[in-house]
Amino acid sequence: MEIATNPAKLRVRHFRQILLWPLQLMPLPDDGPLQNHSQLLEQVSADNPWRELADEFCGDPEQFHERHYSEFVTFLPYVQRFLYGEGVGQEASSHAGESPIRVFRRHDVAKVRMTFKESDQPIDFDIVHLDLYFFYDIDVVILVVEIAADDLELRQVQDTLYRFGRAYPPYWDEDGSGGHCLKRAEWIDSAGQVLSVSDYEKRSKYLSFVSRCRAPCISSHWEFLLRPLVQHHSGEIGLVRYRQIEYHRMPLLAYLAVDDPRALTRGDFARLVLVAGPGKPGSLPYSDQHLEGFESRYCYDRYWHPQAEPAGTRLMSCGHAFVMVGSAREAYFTGLENGLLGQFRHQFFLLFLIPHFHKAALLMLSDRLVSALNRLEIGHAESVKQFKRAIRQILEVFLRFSHRYWFHEVSDQMQARALFRITGDHLGTESLYTELREEIQDMSQYLDSDSLRRQANTVVRLTVVTTAGLVATITTGFLGINLIDAAHDELIDRILFFALVAIPSVLLTGFAVVKSKPLSDFLEALSDERLSHRDKLAALLPVWRRKRPPRA
Repeated sequence: MEIATNPAKLRVRHFRQILLWPLQLMPLPDDGPLQNHSQLLEQVSADNPWRELADEFCGDPEQFHERHYSEFVTFLPYVQRFLYGEGVGQEASSHAGESPIRVFRRHDVAKVRMTFKESDQPIDFDIVHLDLYFFYDIDVVILVVEIAADDLELRQVQDTLYRFGRAYPPYWDEDGSGGHCLKRAEWIDSAGQVLSVSDYEKRSKYLSFVSRCRAPCISSHWEFLLRPLVQHHSGEIGLVRYRQIEYHRMPLLAYLAVDDPRALTRGDFARLVLVAGPGKPGSLPYSDQHLEGFESRYCYDRYWHPQAEPAGTRLMSCGHAFVMVGSAREAYFTGLENGLLGQFRHQFFLLFLIPHFHKAALLMLSDRLVSALNRLEIGHAESVKQFKRAIRQILEVFLRFSHRYWFHEVSDQMQARALFRITGDHLGTESLYTELREEIQDMSQYLDSDSLRRQANTVVRLTVVTTAGLVATITTGFLGINLIDAAHDELIDRILFFALVAIPSVLLTGFAVVKSKPLSDFLEALSDERLSHRDKLAALLPVWRRKRPPRA
């Protein structure tokens, strides 16, 4: 039987949390000043705090540390080329060797101050990194926020995991504060000045925005963090616009170094990995039936030895969250260069980033497909052309995504391979990829069949016109073409003869094209031996009848 521990007494000696927030970028206008979204952040201005992060592989080799090397060799070669690019040789240009990922970082935010509902005493967390990840040819950006703090209560850690990564409140409590959200979140600069504050309590703002735009409104402090990118449905002016692509709770990674990880109960582990928030000591966040098979579904216990000393490390993943728990007394677990803390911030971060990028990209393409279908007007020729062009572009992007970004395996190392698979299975990326591929293939087959149908109609019209001109062709050929010998006549007479022949020919050809459909039906009936002569003549009548336009 488990011993119920008090989360308020159990201390987390070192805590890290990394938020990943995938967002969909709206397409850029063809006549706009930007060719891709990341160009906006390349412009150095007072309104742009982001600066591109230099790749460790392109800088001074003396600054290339062992943790970078360990991160690199974790992945298979094709994943390495995706994450880091490849070396420039004689056979490759510098552009061909670049990584398809571009990272921009801002340094003006030093801390985040969180005020929880159960306490008026705020807690300051250090901002380790604030990054934006752009991906070549994929209209997705991922905001990465890494925070750190020392010597926290387990309940405070659980509350931070539960409340910090909320883009907007799902409802409001009786006191007017946002449900499941922090009471207050503040971005603080290095001088201690407040840069931006959350506004979860402004219920009218969120209600009016959804009523007006039919889209959720983002909290003010998250909007501040993403500028100069602006929310798509807002009234702000901006070249690069984004909108939400997933649930309002941001995926996260968490690292907890405690004195004795064996002091955590099954309920504590469940609350951490399922991000269920704090609860009563010894209680479970959900029912026993729901948590049946918890260890096999969410835990990777290859290095977890609760009956031994030391207990080892427990790794857990539910897709939405990845959690690492170990002993603060073990130097290997807390090592920033060669230890598990360094691996958490590098290898494990990328193992979590890749499947979430996969899911975001697939959802983005699915949304583009639905948008193209919604804009389609069957009876409008220009709309049909735009629809075909949009579907072709989506198909091209999906093919490039499949060959450049889509992986079933990322590593030969057993631990990395297992964690990647667990996360992908919980996110359902394989089934989402298969579903989207089938939808795009169905749409592509429809476009191909429509093109074949149009080509067949064109062939029918050409056949009718050829048949109509066959009589004149045979007649003139039999008579040697020159039925009227006017080669030696005056120029005006020859022009007159030419006009007398050309005008009826053009009219006859135009009439054959206009009436090609009923004429083709008549030719088909004429060749059918089962029809009587009267039926064959009746098939000629639609050629001369004028089709009445349908009533409005």
